[in-house]
Amino acid sequence: MDIGFIGLGVMGQPMALNLARAGTSLIVWNRSSDRSEPLRAAGASVAASPAEVFSRASTVLMMLAHGDAIDAALARGTPEFAANVAQHTILHMGTTSPEYSSALEADIRAAGGHYVEAPVSGSRKPAEAGELVGMLAGEPEVVESVRTLLGPICSETHVCGAVPSALLMKLAVNIFLITTVTGLAEAIHFADHHGLDLQQFRAVVDGGQMASGISRVKTLKLVNRDFDVQASITDVLKNNRLIAEAARDAKMASPLLDVCHALFRETEALGLGRADMVAVVRALEARTGLEK
Repeated sequence: MDIGFIGLGVMGQPMALNLARAGTSLIVWNRSSDRSEPLRAAGASVAASPAEVFSRASTVLMMLAHGDAIDAALARGTPEFAANVAQHTILHMGTTSPEYSSALEADIRAAGGHYVEAPVSGSRKPAEAGELVGMLAGEPEVVESVRTLLGPICSETHVCGAVPSALLMKLAVNIFLITTVTGLAEAIHFADHHGLDLQQFRAVVDGGQMASGISRVKTLKLVNRDFDVQASITDVLKNNRLIAEAARDAKMASPLLDVCHALFRETEALGLGRADMVAVVRALEARTGLEK
C-alpha cells in the first residue's frame, strides 16, 4: 500500500517531497490544495480528503501545526475515527503538548491502531536537505518498523522510549534553539547599536568555538536582515508556550525561556508572525526605541 502524508506546510512539503523523490509510493493531502501540486509533479498521488489517505495507506505521517488540525484530519471524536486508525500506524511528527500526544496514543490504540510520536528537530532548510533529526517514541516493535521509512527525511533518528518522551526531548532541544537564536539577535542588536562592522561580527562568531550550523545560518540572516521564513515567529512562540507549560507542570524554573516568550510575543504583535524567528531582533529594537 501507499504511505500517507498529511500536512504540507513549511516543513511538511519538503519532507514529503524527499520521500517521493526517494521512490516512496506516496499519497498526500493538505487543506490548501495548491501545496500538493509539487508532490503531484514528483509522482505522488493527491487525495481529495484525509479519509482517502487512510483508505489507501496503512502507515500515515502527519505534520500538522496543532492538535485541532490533527483531530480534524483523523476525525477524532466521530465514528469515522476508528475506521481511519484501526490497523493503521499513525506517526505524529508535529509539535504538541506531551499531554495531548499521550491522550492521542491512548485513543488510537483503543481503536485498534498503532501510534508513533516522531517530532523532528530542524527548520525548512534541513527539511529540504533531508537532514532533520528525528525523535521517536512508542511501542518498540512499531517504532522499529517505521524507522527506516524516515531515511529520506532524517539524517539521524533517536529512540527516546515511551510516549511522550520524544516530545519532551523535542521541547528540551527547543529551549537551546530558542535561547541561542534570541541571544544571537541581542548580540547583533548590541553590535549594530555600537556601530560595529556586522560582517566582521559574523566572521568572529563563525570562526570561534561557539559557531554551529544554526549560528552560521541565523547570524547570516540577521546581518542581512533576511526574515524569509525557516521557522516562523508564530511557530516558535507556540513551541515556547508548550515548553513553559511543561515546565510549570513540573514545577521547575525556566527564566531564560520566559524572557524569550515575552520577546517573541512582542515580535508577533509587530505583525511579524510569519517572519523567520530571527525577526525577534525587531522586538529588541522596539524596546530600544529604534525603527528599521
